Amino acid sequence: MFGREILGHPAAALRREWIVTNGAGAYAMGSLLANAPIRKYHGLLIAALEPPLGRTLLVGGLQTSAEYGSQTYELSSFETSDGRLSTGYRNLETWQLDGAIPTARYVLAEAVLGQRIWMEDGANTTYLLLTHERGNDPIKLELRPLLSERDHHDTTVDANWQPSFAALANGVLMTTPAGTQVRMLSDHATWQNEPATWVEDIYYREELERGYPDTARLLQTGRFRATLQPGQSLTLIFSTEANPSTDGLAALAREQARQAQLLEQARLLHKAPEFIKQLVYAADQFMVRRTVQLPDGSTWQGWSVIAGYPWFSDWGRDTMIALPGLLMATGRATLAADVLRTWSHFLSQGMLPNRFPDVGAEPEYNTVDATLWFFQALRTVYQATGDIQLVADLYPKLVEIIDWHERGTRYSIKVADDYLLTAGEPNVQLTWMDAKFEDWVVTPREGKAVEINALWYSALRTLGEFATLLGNDHDVERFRCAAERVAVAYRRFWSAEHGYLYDVIDGPHGADSALRPNQLLAVSVAHSPLDDATAKAVVDSCARHLLTSYGLRSLAPHDPQYLGVYGGDLKTRDASYHQGITWGWLIGPYISAVSKVYGVEQARSYLQPFADHLRDAGIGSVSEIFDGDAPITPRGCPWQAWSVAELLRCSVELNNR
Repeated sequence: MFGREILGHPAAALRREWIVTNGAGAYAMGSLLANAPIRKYHGLLIAALEPPLGRTLLVGGLQTSAEYGSQTYELSSFETSDGRLSTGYRNLETWQLDGAIPTARYVLAEAVLGQRIWMEDGANTTYLLLTHERGNDPIKLELRPLLSERDHHDTTVDANWQPSFAALANGVLMTTPAGTQVRMLSDHATWQNEPATWVEDIYYREELERGYPDTARLLQTGRFRATLQPGQSLTLIFSTEANPSTDGLAALAREQARQAQLLEQARLLHKAPEFIKQLVYAADQFMVRRTVQLPDGSTWQGWSVIAGYPWFSDWGRDTMIALPGLLMATGRATLAADVLRTWSHFLSQGMLPNRFPDVGAEPEYNTVDATLWFFQALRTVYQATGDIQLVADLYPKLVEIIDWHERGTRYSIKVADDYLLTAGEPNVQLTWMDAKFEDWVVTPREGKAVEINALWYSALRTLGEFATLLGNDHDVERFRCAAERVAVAYRRFWSAEHGYLYDVIDGPHGADSALRPNQLLAVSVAHSPLDDATAKAVVDSCARHLLTSYGLRSLAPHDPQYLGVYGGDLKTRDASYHQGITWGWLIGPYISAVSKVYGVEQARSYLQPFADHLRDAGIGSVSEIFDGDAPITPRGCPWQAWSVAELLRCSVELNNR
């Protein structure tokens, strides 16, 4: 719980944010400072109009005031570009997550007004519940929705944008010029139309930090009014659905029961620390439904993973890395199998998509590692469930992947003469270190990358295990021999001069000796190509030069190319993205590697700093990246799937060991 020690200080409260999601790509977001928006992505309804994408900001905020006794209290805050901040936050006394539901309490003299915000699972519907929790007199409320219709990546809407409005029995129906219908309803308040006015100069301070346009306008056209007696509740509903429920208390009970079930399913984490259990709710926020078009013209409802909120879509690499933690560690094996089947439908030339772009674009296949992580994810699911049917169903596609890699596929991805996997072309980024600004690939890794070939070796070993399981004797020998060839050739990554592994060998400029965390995957992966002494040397080098409290730096500080602070415009940020910035997800491979080399108890200690981080940035979740330099400030996406997943995966792994 946060009190006035944070909520009463704008700088502290504005750096902390909340999110609620709907399992279909939609979300609502705000800051702890009385929901003051600090990003263009903040609002009460960012609907996924073509789920899980097509995300469109429709309700950008709510101006709220309350009258109690003879005094009026502002209950919302907005910032303008000249530094003015409306004062609603001064009446905010506490804020906390109840499960995954943002819960705030405002004080009005001796009265307390409670506020909860959540979304209906699977629906573009946001609920806001206000409850008169304490006080002897009624509270009179006025609530003015601020409206828009823009892609969530944009900040502007045409000044001539004019939706139409039609009265409903319990609110109003807004129809936008694009034809989107938004129902604004209440179970207790009444709607009053007003002349349309623009609320100008709403300031998004985080967009200024990111080098994007930082102000916006929102349209105000009316207000809800209500009087709450002591103990009474009021619900506001914002929805693109045709018939959303207006029973707020029943909707709240449904969501609380759903969240309770999530925690019950996560039996493997029952002995975990409380902050790890909180991540069970965070993990659920990334799961989204995705419709798959089958060859016969029919559709199949599958599942995928949003890589991070608010700006990422579903990415292949992130999905496969995150799957063991998001789903297997939380007891959702059936959903994990659905994710694997969903993505398998998009295999093309032996490759999984790198990502699904926003609406109207085809999947992008510029990744060398997403497909290799697919083997790791399937292995994890099978080990936990014994689902041999899943393995049998996907086995032909796994063999097809190997076939394509042997003869060569996109972007010069192919098996070399030594059976290591080489990949890359000029101006193309294929590994997870994929920052690119215009034609500048910031971290070029053409050639044979250290983690790619560790994953390649493990994939061959895994496929050999599956072949044995299914009785495919010919394939057993084929993949055993291939893996042995990779293991022999992999010794070339060792640099006796440096005492760790080269990051890339046989690249355009020879071997790359930059000290990066990628080599940790050669230790942590299911089948390691390293002997014990080499594994220990890798862990020690990474620990001494790359480890921070919240993950591992992407480049050692002594390297001339090191950049330890993330910020500025897109070019400046991309320049540092993989050149020293700390990545939260890398704590997972590091913990797994340490547990192999030094034991479980030492490995377990690296989880603890994240207990504090869950009270910063995206509350209850884990950020994408952090500065490489102290104090390791959180940056980038406040809610990142693989950052959350790796903590969950490691918690279960360490308990099992």
